[in-house]
Amino acid sequence: MTAIDKAVSSDITLGQLLDGLAAAPEAPLVFLYEGQPVKAGYHVTEVKAGAFSALDCGANPEAWSEMFIQLWDINEDGRSHMPAGKFSAIIRKVSDHVLLDPAAKLTFEVSDGNRPMALYCASSPRLAGGRLEVALAARPSSCKPRDRWLAEQSTAVSSCCAPVNSNSKCCG
Repeated sequence: MTAIDKAVSSDITLGQLLDGLAAAPEAPLVFLYEGQPVKAGYHVTEVKAGAFSALDCGANPEAWSEMFIQLWDINEDGRSHMPAGKFSAIIRKVSDHVLLDPAAKLTFEVSDGNRPMALYCASSPRLAGGRLEVALAARPSSCKPRDRWLAEQSTAVSSCCAPVNSNSKCCG
């Protein structure tokens, strides 16, 4: 995995997803994964929220909240893709019973009921051809200390070509 890979796999939050869906609540909501749209009869089968504490491979403590939305990719009853507003209503109903953090990391769990469930991160919804599309990308594993180091290097490179002083080895 390269730093570019992490940049490509966008990671939106629950709040960002719901804000995007509010732009076109009547539009069919279509999730795209593995190069294909989910089937029109897909179900939201489970919504889970959790707070996690961990120790990364560099012995650094980590803490985050995460929300998992499980999609069952099936065709059933000749239905069409659910409207974005219905999906948002499902999430609102969950929030009546489960504390949901709008800033939570968002993970989709997708399976057709035959293949094993796979984990995906989501891009921001975009209106295309009268429907709201949310592209799902496989959630890669990563090394958080390495990711932080790469981010620091990227910042150092981007600020590298500020005005050069005579003692700088950068851009000189």
